[in-house]
Amino acid sequence: MIDHDLPDLPLLGYDAIEFWVGNAKQAAHYYRSAFGFRVVAYAGPETGVRGHASYVLQQRAIRFVVTSGLSPDHEVTRHAHRHGDGIRDVAFRVTDAEDAFRIAVERGAEAHLEPTVEEDVHGKVVRASIRTYGDTIHSFVQRDDYSGIHLPGFEEVGHDPVARPVGLSSVDHVVGNVAAGEMDRWAGFYERILGFSQLRHFDDEDISTEYSALMSKVLWDGHGRIKMPINEPAEGRKRSQIEEFLDAYGGPGVQHLALSTGDIVGTVQTMRANGVSFLPVPAEYYTEARARVGDVDESWDDLAALGILVDRDEEGYLLQIFTEPVQDRPTVFYEIIQRHGSRGFGAGNFRALFEAIEREQARRGNL
Repeated sequence: MIDHDLPDLPLLGYDAIEFWVGNAKQAAHYYRSAFGFRVVAYAGPETGVRGHASYVLQQRAIRFVVTSGLSPDHEVTRHAHRHGDGIRDVAFRVTDAEDAFRIAVERGAEAHLEPTVEEDVHGKVVRASIRTYGDTIHSFVQRDDYSGIHLPGFEEVGHDPVARPVGLSSVDHVVGNVAAGEMDRWAGFYERILGFSQLRHFDDEDISTEYSALMSKVLWDGHGRIKMPINEPAEGRKRSQIEEFLDAYGGPGVQHLALSTGDIVGTVQTMRANGVSFLPVPAEYYTEARARVGDVDESWDDLAALGILVDRDEEGYLLQIFTEPVQDRPTVFYEIIQRHGSRGFGAGNFRALFEAIEREQARRGNL
């Protein structure tokens, strides 16, 4: 339970998502050419940073940082060796990083980085971080007194000749996978430490196919700025996608990021043209979906041609599509989502989605 005598822990939203990868230069090029992100800053030996190299990628309110180690024994290199390219830090913007860290630790969080002040000619940034599931961390970033491009040690990058924005605008939600029996523990972590509440709960009857199942709890900050679903595998006849992820990633971690767009048809058309592969959807899905969902602003022919899923709830409808994993290990992938009032997560699409994922698992020999 939350100790309500403690002060509130206000989180303003996502600050940045940092990936630890095997080759940051190549990962940055992929997100530039395929997802339309622009490189806005760089840190590495040329800027006085030793041991690693980082590229900051921006598209509207989405900020990615891709980092790789420059020696075999660097902690980033070891992380990439174990997990493959993966998300290390889901960082939150705060007004007071020291206070946020203190409150989180008092509530039982394990410290990773004590409050640290970083300064340069552009001002100062205060950062601190705590541990969450697996090797993932959450940083608290206070940057109101900083006018630089990202953090001290980074230099701004000018024109990017590769990047062509595809219409992505914000991080909608961040999904974590944990081992069987661990979902309630980590849902409790977000409730107790960060003051989140449960927005949705899906059990194995909601998210299942003939072969596999999972359970999920969606935690949020109560304002819609931060949403953090937590998944665990449920018993099934064959291996679930969560078990495949946990095996390939080497433990718990962030499974996928959902990125918002205001024009999913245009975004997906451009991403497909850029070489991004999405999970295929059988044509018969659209007969059922059209009857279930009814009228939408988009063309049903366009949605079917692109493989975009549709769901409706009492507040409106949403459109969503899922990429294949973006590296050879079947781990991190992306959801592209457009909301027309709906605050849901596409419950009506679960079966179609998970059957599509299982077809890909079967192709890999992992079902």
